[in-house]
Amino acid sequence: MARTGFYPGSFDPLTLGHMDIITRASRLVDRLVIGVGVHHGKKPLFTVEDRVDMLKVEAVLAGKKAGIEINVQTFDNLAVDAARDAGANVIVRGLRDSGDFDYETQMAAMNGQMAPDIETVFLASSPGVRHIASSLVRQIASMGGNASSFVPPSIAERLADRFGRQGNKSHE
Repeated sequence: MARTGFYPGSFDPLTLGHMDIITRASRLVDRLVIGVGVHHGKKPLFTVEDRVDMLKVEAVLAGKKAGIEINVQTFDNLAVDAARDAGANVIVRGLRDSGDFDYETQMAAMNGQMAPDIETVFLASSPGVRHIASSLVRQIASMGGNASSFVPPSIAERLADRFGRQGNKSHE
């Protein structure tokens, strides 16, 4: 039976922490669908189209390296319903710390009750990226800081374009 994973998130912006989970999840499933959540009440830094494009550039390349198919799609409903729509039998969630663990286990229990056929799998973030959060990356970049240590080079360029080149150039 083919295993399809669904990795939902806002990816605003895509970080090295997200890429860590994508790369490691790629070793566990035969196909990975990355779901970019659209929350109509939130004002993201990047449009949903930009976020999908960022993922298509970075994540699909990671899938090719791992020898699996990675698809990127948007969703504006419950993640568990989007996982079902994608044909997933596994929801992949990354955990950075105990706060993530508490929230994610509660979410997994509720998703499990709504969709008992879809399992949630937690991947602990690798130590080198455990500290990275999209919200902090946005804050650093918006205040002129260099966020290139926390995001793939193509994303560092997008942040530099968004906030001006000063302090946001990737390491050369």
